[in-house]
Amino acid sequence: MPGPLHALRVLDFTTLLPGPFATLLLADLGAEVVRIESPDRPDLMHLAPPYDETGTAAGHAWVHRSKRSVVLDLKHPEAANVVRRLVPHYDVVVEGFRPGVMQRLGLDYETLATDNPALIYCSITGYGQTGPYRTRAGHDLNYQALSGLLSHSGRRESGPVPSGVPLADMAGGLFAALAILAAVVHRQRTGEGQYLDLALLDCAIAFNGLAVSGFLAAGHLPGYETEPLNGGSFYDCYRTRDGRYLTVAGLEPKFWEGFCEAIGRPELAPYGYNVWDAAVQQRLKKEIQQVIATRTLAEWQAIFSERDVCVEPVLTLEEMTQHPQVQARALMVTVPRPDGPAQRQVGFPVRFSKTLPDYRHVGPPPGAHTRKVLQEAGFSEEELETLAAEGLFGADFSAID
Repeated sequence: MPGPLHALRVLDFTTLLPGPFATLLLADLGAEVVRIESPDRPDLMHLAPPYDETGTAAGHAWVHRSKRSVVLDLKHPEAANVVRRLVPHYDVVVEGFRPGVMQRLGLDYETLATDNPALIYCSITGYGQTGPYRTRAGHDLNYQALSGLLSHSGRRESGPVPSGVPLADMAGGLFAALAILAAVVHRQRTGEGQYLDLALLDCAIAFNGLAVSGFLAAGHLPGYETEPLNGGSFYDCYRTRDGRYLTVAGLEPKFWEGFCEAIGRPELAPYGYNVWDAAVQQRLKKEIQQVIATRTLAEWQAIFSERDVCVEPVLTLEEMTQHPQVQARALMVTVPRPDGPAQRQVGFPVRFSKTLPDYRHVGPPPGAHTRKVLQEAGFSEEELETLAAEGLFGADFSAID
């Protein structure tokens, strides 16, 4: 059965991670996503290592999975006319330029909505279309910082720590996909398209909502290692004898008491009942660390393998992919490649009982579908050759499929 979004058509003008992650989610669920790429300014996802055996950037092959690629020089005098001929054939436009850029190119929402009144147009920027930071440059770490997230994510001795995951970018992609689908539902009811203004800072603040709500409602300001979930309680990571780490997360009394029994320290149980007493918790953590440091990770895994107490090892990526639970969920999928061996990637994380995700191919090279996509929109071969001669595609068009 086709994916649940198989009738949805998306024009994607985004680069890097937030927008492409949003359209990856849509593509996995069956949407047809066509990327509009620059012929002479490659998306950094094409260039960022590591590379697979064919020399393709692994991140590009994943985040642009199942999408088609068209190259257009958007600064070319004919580019706006070409895009405007494409737009009536599509439901959604997603763009990630700074505010004002698409307007200068003649591709803003107001302009394109005249060609397709039902168009859903999503702009993804760092700070949104309004406010004093609207044109300011930024990256994921900046958004985490300004969101307040880094004010309570780190260690007392060293302060904030950059996350190994670009949280604001990924949050932005998730919220963009959610907002687009909400707008699709609205359009199904009313026939109306609409404009979506998404700021990555806003999304990072939303992800920080638990702490922000505590401040807004009660004036509570969390600090480093002051809260039950940020290292202020025994809920933490502990170093084993062989330099690996074990996570201890059994906040509920039955789990906590079972943990204390497992490590041979049942007398510690009363000290763990109040996870809000930071001073007691810090002393408790030192006791736990001393015990955990006496055995290797494998030894602790053997002890906890049959105990239901919320204790798990910190796995490497290789160990994670081989874990029986991960394998049982079939989250690592094999994605075909037209010109080489198939590639293993992370699949869509939700299992559907009827409409399965659709993994058509890995991310294609820029312009791989230029000719075909434009022909499908009604461009004749003569028009394409003329536009190619004028430099719109920025390359030898005869070499583009």
